[in-house]
Amino acid sequence: MFYGITDLTTFILGTIFIVLLPGPNSLYVMTIASRWGIGAGYRGALGIFLGDTILMILSATGVASLLQTTPALFVVFKYVGAAYLAWLGVGLLRAAFGTWRSHDVTEQPNAPIVATRPFRTALVISLMNPKAILFFISFFIQFVSPDYPYPALSFLILGITVQICSALYLTILIFGGTHLALQVRRRRRLSAVATGGVGALFIGFGFKLANATLG
Repeated sequence: MFYGITDLTTFILGTIFIVLLPGPNSLYVMTIASRWGIGAGYRGALGIFLGDTILMILSATGVASLLQTTPALFVVFKYVGAAYLAWLGVGLLRAAFGTWRSHDVTEQPNAPIVATRPFRTALVISLMNPKAILFFISFFIQFVSPDYPYPALSFLILGITVQICSALYLTILIFGGTHLALQVRRRRRLSAVATGGVGALFIGFGFKLANATLG
């Protein structure tokens, strides 16, 4: 046992697998980086880091467990989160349509808030996902020994581990997205189709979240 963590190796492997699963957070960062550059991508990543940190703290202190004990609160969170993801998706679809009609792919007609406020948008995406909160509750507790006298230290180590894995993965996505953008920068319709595809995925994420259950 390592500082109250029952199986750190399994936790790291599980975290890597979970981080690699496609979701709105990673997709958002890659999209931002591909359309507005590395700086915007990292601003979005910082929003995700802060949002995940807040969720981990809420989970470690037991506050987030209110979602499990108060189904009505879970329903409110999931529908607000779903609506926000769908709204972002519609914004990306509008941007894609504008790019398709424009004569220069470097122009960003009707740029949605998804582009102009990457840190704030990423933070809201992270915080408004009740399934992510429930994940932190169920995942972290499995690896913290109830007999360890300093559980806060255990949660801190686990949280840092998650953030390191997330930072490495998002960095790959940011630079990968930027490289991809260079390939399609002058291909207006290809860029529009890619942006529209991401917008459709965000709407799909919203629909999936709206149908999520506590089970």
